[in-house]
Amino acid sequence: MSIRPVKFNSQAKPAMEGAGVHLHRVFGFGDTEPFDPFLMMDDFRNDDPKKYMKGFPWHPHRGIETITYVLKGNVQHSDSLGNNGTLSDGDVQWMTAGSGIIHQEMPSGNEFGQMHGFQLWANLPREQKMCTPRYLDIASKEINTLTDDDGTHIRVIAGDYRGYKGLVDGIDTDPSYLDINLPPNVKKRFPFDTRRQGFAYIFEGSANFDNSSTPIGVNVEKEFNGQEMKIRDQSGNRTLVVFGDGDEIEVSAGEQGVRFLLISGAPLREPVAWHGPIVMNTRAELQQAFRELNAGDFVKTGAQGIFGP
Repeated sequence: MSIRPVKFNSQAKPAMEGAGVHLHRVFGFGDTEPFDPFLMMDDFRNDDPKKYMKGFPWHPHRGIETITYVLKGNVQHSDSLGNNGTLSDGDVQWMTAGSGIIHQEMPSGNEFGQMHGFQLWANLPREQKMCTPRYLDIASKEINTLTDDDGTHIRVIAGDYRGYKGLVDGIDTDPSYLDINLPPNVKKRFPFDTRRQGFAYIFEGSANFDNSSTPIGVNVEKEFNGQEMKIRDQSGNRTLVVFGDGDEIEVSAGEQGVRFLLISGAPLREPVAWHGPIVMNTRAELQQAFRELNAGDFVKTGAQGIFGP
């Protein structure tokens, strides 16, 4: 067994998308190789409705899948084919845009004005770029969860973890998507398929992934006497950890515990032609998509609506 080393880690950066939604971009619109088959990930977390209420009005997608995971608040979604629904606390939506869909996502927050969730973009392989669009909405109560004797809590959104299977299936890149919560000072190993690429995203607490002296998710400052003092990161941590090769990862939770997403998939290793919400393999395919969008011929077929398992 070999533990995957940390290749690099970085902080999510403030960004604005849609009609003025303030969020943090974890990665995206840059080098896609380290994250293949994933393209982009956003952390939309805010307690001020004015910074998210205008949402993400009507916009197109082609050639990708979008995975939306809501922790707090509500997101109402609808599309040009008549599909609609609402995601609430703990719910997941996996949308395969395929040949093309035009939709909108409008957050409303919870009764305290809180809105928190993630959206991950996964690439589609060349032969599936123009597949029939489909939705899969999964209610929080339907997501398989387990709690270990050490108090570790795991939600299996996609993939198979120790026989607990995610309800998302039929995805070409065979993704694994886990929401993991470790109690303070717990040390644990998780299997990690050697054929996959993947990453962790810390959004609460701190952890050590590579036996370094400083846990990821805290800032370090020097006291006047020269001793290191660990300062808890009050920004919400928002730390991306990208792994090298190996067949498992080892995590040691910090003094406040840690909660993170552990995501992996089979890399496509195909060329990427990307502009905004449309991702194809060649520039010619990308240009064709925008010509069709401008001509009103973008949506090719009816989407399959699967609301709930």
